[in-house]
Amino acid sequence: MTWVKICGTTNLRDAELSVAAGANALGFIFAPSPRKIEIGEAAAIVHALRGEVETIGVFVNEMPERLAEMSEQVGLAGVQLHGDEPAQSLREYRRLLGERKIIKTLHASDLLRSRNGLAAYLSACDSVDAILLDSGSARGRGGTGAAFPWEEALPLAAEIRRGTSLIIAGGLNAENVARAIRLFDPSGVDVVSGVEGSLGNKDEAKLREFVTAVRQTEPSMTRRK
Repeated sequence: MTWVKICGTTNLRDAELSVAAGANALGFIFAPSPRKIEIGEAAAIVHALRGEVETIGVFVNEMPERLAEMSEQVGLAGVQLHGDEPAQSLREYRRLLGERKIIKTLHASDLLRSRNGLAAYLSACDSVDAILLDSGSARGRGGTGAAFPWEEALPLAAEIRRGTSLIIAGGLNAENVARAIRLFDPSGVDVVSGVEGSLGNKDEAKLREFVTAVRQTEPSMTRRK
C-alpha cells in the first residue's frame, strides 16, 4: 500500500479530517513557513490523535540534539530533514533519534544539475528510512504547488529506489497523483497545497479525492515489494 502523508498540518480539525480521509501520516512543519506550528500546539494534536497515524516533524537545518529534544517533546513518530543536512551528518541523527523514522528530502532540481549529491546520500542510506524527492524553488523549500520535471527525474528515482524507499512530493493533487505513482512506483506520496482550501487549511473534499486517487491506482500496479 502506498504510504500517504498529508503535510503542513496546522490544527486538530485538519488532522482529524486527514485521518478520516485515510492518510497514513501527518506532517508538522517546525521551520519558517506560512504553515509553521508551535511545539505545544503540535504536541496537543499528537496527543489527541492517540497514535492513529504516524506523526512526522519537518525540520530545516536543525541540530541533531535539538531535533531529538523537540521530537520527544511533541511525541513524533519520525522526522523529515528538509534542509541542507549533509550526508555525513545522517549517522548522528540516527544515533540520537533511535527508532524514529528519518526521511531525507532532496530537491530534484539540484540532483539534475549534479548527480554527485545523490551518490553521497545513497551511501548513507543505512541511516535513513526514505528519501523524499521534492521540487523546491526560489519561493521555498516545499509546499510551492509546483512539480519537478518528472520524466527527466525518472533515472534519479530509479537510483533512489535501488538504495532505499522513495517518496514523491511536489505539486501533487488528486488529478495527477495516479500518474506520479505509475511513473515512479514510490513507496509513498506527500502532499500539502494540493489538499488545501486556503493556505494552511485543509479541504475535506480534496483530502478524500487525493487519498481515493492513490488507493484506486494501487490495484493496477505491480508493486516492487
